[in-house]
Amino acid sequence: MTDAKTPPASYTYEHSGVSIAAGNALVKAIGPLAKSTARPGADADLGGFGGFFDPRAAGYKDPLLVAGNDGVGTKVKLAIDHDRHDHIGIDLVAMCVNDLIVQGAEPLFFLDYFATGKLENGVAERVVAGIAQGCKMAGCALIGGETAEMPGMYAAGDYDLAGFCVGAVERGEQLTGDKVAEGDVLLGLASSGVHSNGYSLVRRLAADKGWKLDRPALFDADRLLIDFLIEPTRIYVKTLLPFIRAGRIHALAHITGGGLLENVPRVLPAHLHAHIDAGAWEQTRLMAFLQAQGNIEPEEMARTFNCGVGMVLAVAPEEAEGLAADLTAAGETVFTIGRIEAGRRGCTVSGAAEVWSAREAWTATHNA
Repeated sequence: MTDAKTPPASYTYEHSGVSIAAGNALVKAIGPLAKSTARPGADADLGGFGGFFDPRAAGYKDPLLVAGNDGVGTKVKLAIDHDRHDHIGIDLVAMCVNDLIVQGAEPLFFLDYFATGKLENGVAERVVAGIAQGCKMAGCALIGGETAEMPGMYAAGDYDLAGFCVGAVERGEQLTGDKVAEGDVLLGLASSGVHSNGYSLVRRLAADKGWKLDRPALFDADRLLIDFLIEPTRIYVKTLLPFIRAGRIHALAHITGGGLLENVPRVLPAHLHAHIDAGAWEQTRLMAFLQAQGNIEPEEMARTFNCGVGMVLAVAPEEAEGLAADLTAAGETVFTIGRIEAGRRGCTVSGAAEVWSAREAWTATHNA
């Protein structure tokens, strides 16, 4: 029983599990990271209630603004479980900025949301460092964000991420799919791995098959399996922007959730159909491994994973060869993967059953 003369305990925010001091320390620590992403139009200083951006200072005369937001999905859980926090922020930026570039928009500024049960500044700083790195890769400024410490909402050590990005394109230069025509050639730009979609299936396979992620991959003894699975999403912005502004691209499709089958039709007029030849590029060893381990049907592969192609371009046939060469010179791996033909809006991936098959005995339990 409490003595009547003893005053009740004085509760504090920190007593409930939220440290304002830790939050302030994080803002101070990540300030230089944000500053390193400054670009014309934004100084990327943190600390205000909002961030300013001046499109005129960025060189725009009559811009349309394009906005997008996204997360990383359950790939975050892999980063948490294996202490791989340094590059997950690149995934966050990539999932947003790649969605803007397909509209023809240059990403201008980015804001992040980091939510956790208990703020661990060492982890948070590594995550934000990755976000800053992704912003520099995309040429956009990290002008703000939010760190939410929410005890009871997340298990110990867990966190989640969301990103918000705004870009601009001069009026009349946006990509809407209206330029796509019958006979257009489809070019595919290689992905860097699984990117940031399909990880619920990847993690289910890892659990069911007993993968040892900290061991060398069955298909590449020189790298750990976790290194393949945690590889950050490729950012295509700086490569594609000059060719978009030169009018050499009719449409772009970012291959995310829904894979090739559902993302390519999003940029097609109602009367055109995309025909993709699965034999036009060699399936990566990682994708073949996933398919073999899960006995995944080819159509399911094309609807779940990027299958080695992270971005698809529709271009005029007379432009295709030269553009492919220029993209290769700019550092991309380019495949000619199909054509646009008359038909109901959609996408058909032909020949997958014949060519998407495991080349090694990868159906065995990984490193059992």
